[in-house]
Amino acid sequence: MDAQPLYDLAPIAWLLGVGVLLALGPLVWVWRRHVGEGAGRRLQALTVLTLFLTFDLTLFGAFTRLSDSGLGCPDWPGCYGNASPFGASHEIAMAEAAQPTGPVTHGKAWVEMVHRYLATGVGFLILVLAIATWVVRRRERPAPLGAARGLASLSAARPPEDAKAPSGGSEPHAVGERGGAISAWWPAATLVWVCLQGAFGALTVTWRLYPAIVTLHLLGAVVLLALLCIQAVRYGQAAQVRTPVALPGPPRALLWWTAGALLLQIALGGWVSTNYAVLACTQFPTCQNSWWPPMNFAQGFEIWRELGTGANGAPIEFAALTAIHYAHRLMAYLVFASIVLLAWRLLRQAPALRAQAHWLIGLALLQLATGLGNVLLGWPLVAALLHTGGAAALAVVLTWTLCESRRAPASAPAAVPARHAAGLANKVLEQ
Repeated sequence: MDAQPLYDLAPIAWLLGVGVLLALGPLVWVWRRHVGEGAGRRLQALTVLTLFLTFDLTLFGAFTRLSDSGLGCPDWPGCYGNASPFGASHEIAMAEAAQPTGPVTHGKAWVEMVHRYLATGVGFLILVLAIATWVVRRRERPAPLGAARGLASLSAARPPEDAKAPSGGSEPHAVGERGGAISAWWPAATLVWVCLQGAFGALTVTWRLYPAIVTLHLLGAVVLLALLCIQAVRYGQAAQVRTPVALPGPPRALLWWTAGALLLQIALGGWVSTNYAVLACTQFPTCQNSWWPPMNFAQGFEIWRELGTGANGAPIEFAALTAIHYAHRLMAYLVFASIVLLAWRLLRQAPALRAQAHWLIGLALLQLATGLGNVLLGWPLVAALLHTGGAAALAVVLTWTLCESRRAPASAPAAVPARHAAGLANKVLEQ
């Protein structure tokens, strides 16, 4: 009798193989498009492309959840122990025959597996980014970010007639090529995070859509987008030798507050979607013909429980679903007001951040429209996807704004022109 292996590694090997093949396309595209440019330029382009693909993956993950495909393949990493739904067609057919409207169908199985393939491809791209960044940093000792900032400040202080190009005209460009504006620890942290995100993806399936796990998986995707955005912005700052915009204390504090409030709102939104509480209120601005309907916040926000039940195992009350929905709605008012106020302050006090302000206003209006569409139109799939995408885009734009700004000093002295600096120094020495 042949000994059976303790664990079949074939599904995960196939999953990794498909992910690598999917990642080769973006890698070849970046290499060919930026042939002849420095390693830093290629890393910047690959980071931006990985950010874009991760955003797409987040939307596809939302589609997987909203189309009830999260358990299309109820095991992990394969589908009934196979590398694809092709090999599991018999098991899927039996499950579909037993429950025609259940979570397992051929279509849902493919949606689930395609999501896993895409996630593996993004993970491989992040692995390449981490390795390549460490190789570049070890091969070329770049000027630190502080040196680049000092160079930019010195250039800004000089009048046009006194400005001199660096030797050979290549020093600022070299900073960008060598990736001097980004620490290799950022890609390493991103790699660790994407591995944790993969683990939560596995738990989402094996724990049968446990609400807390699904919500944490969504928040993990948002954090992953933020990590990639930070790296993309830092590379851009190095390539152009520019420094973050100085923001006064109040708008800078408002920026941080809005980012924190948005993260909490995304968590509440994930909790609403995970518990299928969107249709607990089908009116606006009231809910169930009341400004304060019957709600059970204690049961609604019992975090560690199974889907559809309370912590005691009893079915969750409708009042608990109402509390989940209404908490998200109340927080939405606060976040919308914060975003609009922040955009207004940026337009008035930071003209260099005008693009970010416009994006914030547009995305806030999109969230308002899609949120109302979910409530009044019975949670249509398109509106739900746009709502998730808008939340992820807001997180990226706020991260972008944070990276492109810094807190202004309490009292910044006026800049002294370079041609007067020497004379002023001589007067001080003579005294």
